[in-house]
Amino acid sequence: MPKTTRSPIVRVAKKVCPAVITIIVTKDLSKVEGFYFVPMGDQNMVVPKMDKKEKTKVGGGSGFIVSPDGFVVTCSHVVDDPEASYTVIVDPKHKYECAVLAKDPLIDLAILKINDTGLPYLKMGDSATLELGEDVLAVGNPMGEFEDTLSAGIVSGLSRKITAYGGAKMHETSLRGLIQTDAAINPGNSGGPLVNMTGLAIGVNTAMVMNAQNLGFAIPINYAKNILKEVKQYGKIKRPFLGIRYVVLNAEISQANKLPVDYGALIVRENFGEPAVIKGSAADKAGLMEYDTILEFGGQKVTQEKLLTDILQECRIGDSIPLKVLRDGREIALSITLLEKKTC
Repeated sequence: MPKTTRSPIVRVAKKVCPAVITIIVTKDLSKVEGFYFVPMGDQNMVVPKMDKKEKTKVGGGSGFIVSPDGFVVTCSHVVDDPEASYTVIVDPKHKYECAVLAKDPLIDLAILKINDTGLPYLKMGDSATLELGEDVLAVGNPMGEFEDTLSAGIVSGLSRKITAYGGAKMHETSLRGLIQTDAAINPGNSGGPLVNMTGLAIGVNTAMVMNAQNLGFAIPINYAKNILKEVKQYGKIKRPFLGIRYVVLNAEISQANKLPVDYGALIVRENFGEPAVIKGSAADKAGLMEYDTILEFGGQKVTQEKLLTDILQECRIGDSIPLKVLRDGREIALSITLLEKKTC
């Protein structure tokens, strides 16, 4: 009988799956030991009796090992609860408590560490060379139950922007520069790799669109390579930090609020009692004030297509950046020296 020709996906799966891990999120939660009745008028109200706490699974996700000494890449929203514990399952015989070394919610990436050596790992490719239509595989642990699940697809789009909701507190995050794929990405896949047909990680699965089919997104792997380099060199992610709260203007916002410009970052507090400019921050030292509008940052116009966060990612700590600011109806020039963002 002629030998069966196997799909190239089989070869890639054998190469990739050993390095893809499951992340289990647990917390100490009170255990219900029984119930008792509390009189309320002419009725009794049933109240649960809470006793000692026990470890309880509260979530999970995926990740992948990127070095034999146990560095792991995953999504920030998978490990965003500082009160939780995180366990990595490499295979049924190998489970590890892991440390969260660093996380950056702005790009939804985190670096974890397993205390072991000789681990299977996945090499990272170059997401800058990706082309529309390339074959890719998404690997992960969908629904927290089906480990080493593969789904095949293509690169459907590049440089996509979405607003995602995730993590323990369902924070809203604006993610940009994403890889769009029609490979199935489901809850629990977050943090797993998107790989090309040579078995190199070219993205980190992060989000899907609810009530839609074949719309998944991954963070370019070059973002992960950059923060991994920083963590190995400095023990943390080094990010410049302005210290302001702001709203990016557009024509609709400006018209509704009768503002003089329809672009720029308007410095304004989000909630009552929270300052728009954080005391002692780079913005405070530069003289920025609430209701200023940053029109240009480092010579680049601030718009909804070119966000302040996008421009900031191109800068380094210690850089002195010229600003064009609209204050009380007139343009002024300021300069800001970027300080380090305090991240975990």
